Amino acid sequence: MPYVSNEPKWDQSFDVVVIGTGYAGLAAAYEASAWAKSVVVLEKMAYTGGNSRIAGGGYCCWDSKLKFRQKLGLGEDSWQLHAADTLAAGGGYGSQELVEVMCQEAPAGLDMLVDAGIEFRNSLPRIGGHSAYRSYQMADNGSQVMDKLEAFACQRGNVTIVRKAAVDGIYRLGETGAVVGVSVDFADGGRQAVQAKERVVVATGGYAADVELRSSYKPGLTAAYNCTNHKGATGEVIRFAKEIGADTSHMEFVQLYPCANPKTGGIDQGAFLCFSGTGYGLVYVNKEGRRFVSELGTREQVSNAQIGSGEGPSYSILNDRIFAALGIGDEDVERMVRSGRAHASDTLAGLAEAAGFDPSTFVGEIEAHNAAIAAGEDPAFGKPMTSAMIPLEEGRFYAIAQWPSVHYCMGGLRIDPQTRVLDVWGKPIAGLHAAGECCGGLHGIDRLGGNGIAECVVFGRRAGLSPQEIEEL
Repeated sequence: MPYVSNEPKWDQSFDVVVIGTGYAGLAAAYEASAWAKSVVVLEKMAYTGGNSRIAGGGYCCWDSKLKFRQKLGLGEDSWQLHAADTLAAGGGYGSQELVEVMCQEAPAGLDMLVDAGIEFRNSLPRIGGHSAYRSYQMADNGSQVMDKLEAFACQRGNVTIVRKAAVDGIYRLGETGAVVGVSVDFADGGRQAVQAKERVVVATGGYAADVELRSSYKPGLTAAYNCTNHKGATGEVIRFAKEIGADTSHMEFVQLYPCANPKTGGIDQGAFLCFSGTGYGLVYVNKEGRRFVSELGTREQVSNAQIGSGEGPSYSILNDRIFAALGIGDEDVERMVRSGRAHASDTLAGLAEAAGFDPSTFVGEIEAHNAAIAAGEDPAFGKPMTSAMIPLEEGRFYAIAQWPSVHYCMGGLRIDPQTRVLDVWGKPIAGLHAAGECCGGLHGIDRLGGNGIAECVVFGRRAGLSPQEIEEL
């Protein structure tokens, strides 16, 4: 339904229609509930949250009301430095305007999550591509976070969340060019026309789980690659928006997550720790037990190095002190060991034997990395060494397997800083906004870890502001 000449007969009517129940959608619904009389959040799946429900929970920002960086003595940071890191990782393709909005408003977004009751670990890692310690780590798991955020978004009583409600078209009036509603296939009520008196907010996530779509833009990403996403991350609403004239950008930029579980392709606790522990001295080795990359490289750099180093999997090597620095307790560590997710030993040589490395090669690599920490310089791969890094000199030692899996789509609908979706001429489409992974243009060729949730919350909040507030941005 590219255009309609007249508004259809509406089956239901709301001031704001939000499509998607992840971080971006719920943030938009919360903000909209402050001024709109009625807000509906449509979710095509039987469960809410999408990828947000299975996300690792890292959120990067230079400051927050929690003040972890200051409390833990982890140096200086600023929104400008966060923005510079983000633009550098994007290879110059990211929109500076969008990046600056995200980095400036990320602290307020994290504060909103705290207000929603979401707990954070007393830890602030430095992760790949970031030049400062700024990755806040949620102590709540993804399901707990989404449940709390749903309750927070609905607290004013004028937000309705509907599951099994798949949007299959967007109504745009041919005469005015404004978006006025959506067509929805309700599993329990058939197809209905749902009016959006003020706006439609697209917050549907990316398309990484659609092999045909992702490989049409990036042919190498065939079904041979696993995917970290939930099965609903298929991007069809981006296509519906294109049918009514919306523009897209950077659709060919699709990211691999280097630390996924090799057996499932998913992001479990081990996979998240493999990525978040790099700033505390965690070491990556290939299946021979050799380092092959700077552990603080971007996801693209690490993934490419893994694939280039030969057959997988590769491994993260760490000890009890690094787990403690990450705020991970003994019970979680032992659970990973018992399940076989992590190998463990009291000695490096014993760990080599357990993981199948050549002992002399592996021990030599770890000793060289320990020496690099002491010297403050990494001659092998140029990793920036810091005083927060922990040498792997005392056990217990652990090895966690990892391998790249399709993870995140940097491309999507083209928006302006006010979250208005732009048409192919660069003009805003009245009544149509978007936020989160369904949008392109911010991250460029590669997204830094911890910027995904920050983007969703920051732009989700903007997408839910009143018309007057949006005009004042």
